[in-house]
Amino acid sequence: MQTHDARQQQTDIFHRLHSGPEPLVLVNAWDAASARIVERAGARAIGTTSAGMAWSLGYADGERMPVGELLAACARICRVASVPVTVDIERGFGDSTQAVCDLVCALIDMGAAGINIEDGVLPGTRQLAPPEILCERIGALRQLDARFFINARTDTHFVANDDPAARYQDTLRRARLYASAGADGIFVPGMTSLEEIAGLADAVALPVNVYAGHTKAPAVDVLANAGARRISLGCGPLQAVLGVLGRIATEALDDKTHNAGFRTMSGEMLPAGEINALFPATA
Repeated sequence: MQTHDARQQQTDIFHRLHSGPEPLVLVNAWDAASARIVERAGARAIGTTSAGMAWSLGYADGERMPVGELLAACARICRVASVPVTVDIERGFGDSTQAVCDLVCALIDMGAAGINIEDGVLPGTRQLAPPEILCERIGALRQLDARFFINARTDTHFVANDDPAARYQDTLRRARLYASAGADGIFVPGMTSLEEIAGLADAVALPVNVYAGHTKAPAVDVLANAGARRISLGCGPLQAVLGVLGRIATEALDDKTHNAGFRTMSGEMLPAGEINALFPATA
């Protein structure tokens, strides 16, 4: 558990990363090892991926992993990371605002600098949750810590809508409501139109976060020129890692290929000593 001053310092750093000359790029991690690999590559902050974390723990995405396992995984990441950590908590892993606040209090105590929290789809339906639910939660979370970074995500692009103009207006309406409730950033995964990204960035006085964990994602500089201040890879890195693991397994197990040797594994593996060095004895 970090001291109050140490937590505040990490939170302040995280805020500044959203207003620097370049956008904040988050290569999202799912466990302590992936967090350290990302940090060693030069990451200025670590974001968790809720989907990746759930998959690595044996659960499907969508708040299906127990909250205790979420907290345990986040604690391990916070323990080994020396840069700010922001945690994806989906809709908040709770049916009440108080339950969400309890979760975030635990994250703050372990040293997290921020969260993603989304409006999402109402359980058992295909309807986007009313924005008032997330507004209430943002307002309550804002009271816990004045500087804790709240990145408000809206899933307007994940709900069927045949009218792109109406979808954009709903996105803009929700973004403004979440900003008024106390959010520090706006995240719209699924928004790929550079024109829409630019319009949202101009219309909302908060850093706009876009998702780039897919095969057709534009380059960082293109997204930055459109107005994105934060670019998240989400579960994309773990999906890529699992794809490499699949090739390694095929080479080892498939009679048609294993005689060629373990080419993928040999070409990609890091030395054990190098991995051990990621974790100081005092961690």
